[in-house]
Amino acid sequence: MAGVTEHTVDVVLPCLNEAEALPWVLARIPAGWRALVVDNGSTDGSADLARSLGATVVSESRRGFGAACHAGLLAADAEFVCFCDCDASLDPGLLTGFVAAVAAGRADLVLGRRRPRGPGAWPLHARAGNLALAHMLRRRTGLRLHDLGPLRAMRREAVLALALTDRRSGYPLQMVVRAADAGWRVREEDVPYLPRAGRSKVTGTWRGTWHAVRDMRAVLAEPPHTAALGGTR
Repeated sequence: MAGVTEHTVDVVLPCLNEAEALPWVLARIPAGWRALVVDNGSTDGSADLARSLGATVVSESRRGFGAACHAGLLAADAEFVCFCDCDASLDPGLLTGFVAAVAAGRADLVLGRRRPRGPGAWPLHARAGNLALAHMLRRRTGLRLHDLGPLRAMRREAVLALALTDRRSGYPLQMVVRAADAGWRVREEDVPYLPRAGRSKVTGTWRGTWHAVRDMRAVLAEPPHTAALGGTR
């Protein structure tokens, strides 16, 4: 669609020691879009590599997935903002359709519903945790989503108005919960989910998954957020 291939989109890529995956990920950023790699304390040269590959690097010293995502959001200045993991498990090129849907007014938030491709793409414990959270999300918001995937697109000013506060694993869920509270139209699109490069920092173990679920349960226990009620229209 006209305009989406121009510099109207920033892609936030939270990064902690992802040098192995960065070339694959950055090569798939749509032409004209800006890649915002948020370095969250990498020790493997990820930041320098990202710069050499043409990305804009944002440093966030406060550890946490949400801290990195929000730092990228605050650094963005495009009309549309997208989020994608930086581990080569998801193709950011698929975001063109997501942004097109938001720009055309068919949705306010588009999420990628992960469909595993290949052995080890989505460990059982991580999938079980995701299913449990999706069920709790339905009870809390009424949204019949199947996944809380990290591949997503929306308008930047609208998501800033949600005033997200979580800076840990609950950040992606808080975004969806507050979007629902604000009356956003949320939709899912199937996306291939590939075996990641390297080891997951969040759901690579049962312990990591438990911490993520704990953070997200705290988000679901929050009272409805009213600051951004009324949606994005």
